[in-house]
Amino acid sequence: MTTRESAPIGSPCWADLWTSDIEGSRRFYSELFGWEAQEPSPDFGGYFMFTRNGVPTAGGMGDMGEMPANNTWTIYLATDDIVKTVETAETSGAQVIAPAMAVADLGLQATLIDPTGAHHGTWQPGTFPGFTVLNEHGAPSWFELHTRDYTAAVAFYRTVYRWDTRTVGDSDQFRCTTMRDPEGDGDLAGIMDARAFLPEGVPARWSIYWDVEDADASVAKVRCSVARSCRTRRTHPSAGWQRSWTRLAPSSSCGPPTGSHAAERSARPSEPTLNLASRIRPGMGPRRLSW
Repeated sequence: MTTRESAPIGSPCWADLWTSDIEGSRRFYSELFGWEAQEPSPDFGGYFMFTRNGVPTAGGMGDMGEMPANNTWTIYLATDDIVKTVETAETSGAQVIAPAMAVADLGLQATLIDPTGAHHGTWQPGTFPGFTVLNEHGAPSWFELHTRDYTAAVAFYRTVYRWDTRTVGDSDQFRCTTMRDPEGDGDLAGIMDARAFLPEGVPARWSIYWDVEDADASVAKVRCSVARSCRTRRTHPSAGWQRSWTRLAPSSSCGPPTGSHAAERSARPSEPTLNLASRIRPGMGPRRLSW
């Protein structure tokens, strides 16, 4: 488990789900991860928090007036100067979807589309720092951008979010760059060359991976209400990454009630991805997982 008071600048600091089925999503994630779904806040348009052991772990929101939810997770990257970040992002080729705005005294937020097409947010914390617990069951474990324009993406996040990067793979089979933790020896996020596996018609996207104690057990739990699974397990070739992933592809009528765009190449891009990360523990041996 990792605890912190705030996220390093440029790193993922929060995530929220824009869902077309609020009650279904609240029920599903609570049952899977042991989250507590807090009551929607009328002061923030019905936005609500998922907590675990009383600690905020994700946000949620339904349709906004006449704007229907598109059933996606949004990842927010931390900044200490949101005005400058948005200006630099726009100069570097990003599209500003929502300019910087205050969210009461909690912080300032903006939403962008990077030059490769990936939607994300940026957050300058006030009284709300975002994630304070990571790498335990039900908490965020990893964040990864899947893009077809890998070189442009790496340059953008270095420039706009001041990433200090390292290349962990540079072959056609595995090309990935990570953000180094400025306060430690680890990595905080990654950029993956996804030309080989990103489904046709699906834009570049940020993915969040949720830590689970046992990926197989979690898959079995989800399969009770899921019609199919795809890309069921994989491990990163990088020797330093001691995690295995399970990616689930629920049907539109059960499991996460809005489904998953990672299921197959013909899947719909308007449905959220559910990624589970189960760390490899001593004595377990490496898992051979496939895309």
